[in-house]
Amino acid sequence: MFPIIPANSVTAASGNDEGIFGFGFTGAMFSVTNLVSNAGVVSTDVAGVGTARRELMATQYGGDKGIFGYGYHHAPPSMVSITNLVSNAGVVSTDVAGVGTTKGYGGACSYGNDKGIFRGGNSSSFTKISLTNLVSNAGVVATDVAGVGTARANFKGCEYGGDKGIFGYGNAGGSPAALSMTNLVSNAGVVATDVAGVGQARWSPDACSYGGDKGIFGFGVYDGSPAPFISITNLVSNTGVVGTDVAEVGQGRSSLGACEYGQDKGIFGFGYNSGAAGNYSLTNLVSNTGVVSTDVAGVGTARRELQACSFN
Repeated sequence: MFPIIPANSVTAASGNDEGIFGFGFTGAMFSVTNLVSNAGVVSTDVAGVGTARRELMATQYGGDKGIFGYGYHHAPPSMVSITNLVSNAGVVSTDVAGVGTTKGYGGACSYGNDKGIFRGGNSSSFTKISLTNLVSNAGVVATDVAGVGTARANFKGCEYGGDKGIFGYGNAGGSPAALSMTNLVSNAGVVATDVAGVGQARWSPDACSYGGDKGIFGFGVYDGSPAPFISITNLVSNTGVVGTDVAEVGQGRSSLGACEYGQDKGIFGFGYNSGAAGNYSLTNLVSNTGVVSTDVAGVGTARRELQACSFN
């Protein structure tokens, strides 16, 4: 006899057991990586593979693998469209020739259980864009898809609902520059029009999923002088609804990375705060109920403008 499964029960998605932080900047570009165990423990630096760069994007694909893509590098100073695949053992591949518009400072997330999407950011001329590039379940990046929603940079994305995604927050230029709007991504990779923002408008936060079917945006910097760095979070329900601000925990910072680990938990790591210690390597764990822990002592090169994704 088959077991009866409640209609709204959720099984944690596969492919979120371990994680990887990669690339980044401290004044010099990096391609080093740091693996995250299924207990949320960050490893020491792993020698970098591929073009060192900053402000790239990363997402899961194929159920158990990841991809780093796009970004900005200094030799010569320019945006790139190259990608680096991450195996289900956390091994980063050499550069794969770029597809689509060169860009950086955008967001990425997975959708449809085994595919991914890169969205928007800044073009090579630092013009804000909203176009997307889908990633197949074999890690192949597709050509540009016309953008939907407000063109902006310094936003991030995560999964929710088991097979859908959400992009949120960011910077569209002008004054005020910081935004709180979101754009939902269907399980077919279609980006929806803007949804009115909830919570503190900010840019350069990060986001990851937790609990198997929910998401969390956290940290960032909002408009002000000097720019205030924050550690507030906003939970995303399994229907893509963003919650109000949750009280700050941990060191306020921006330009950090985040990913899932342990099947149903998350981790924020690294980042920057101009008014404190500068670059960080500390981390904050996210429980399977979306509770963020206090700061955990950093491991590896302190840096900012890196990215992270899960694998295995």
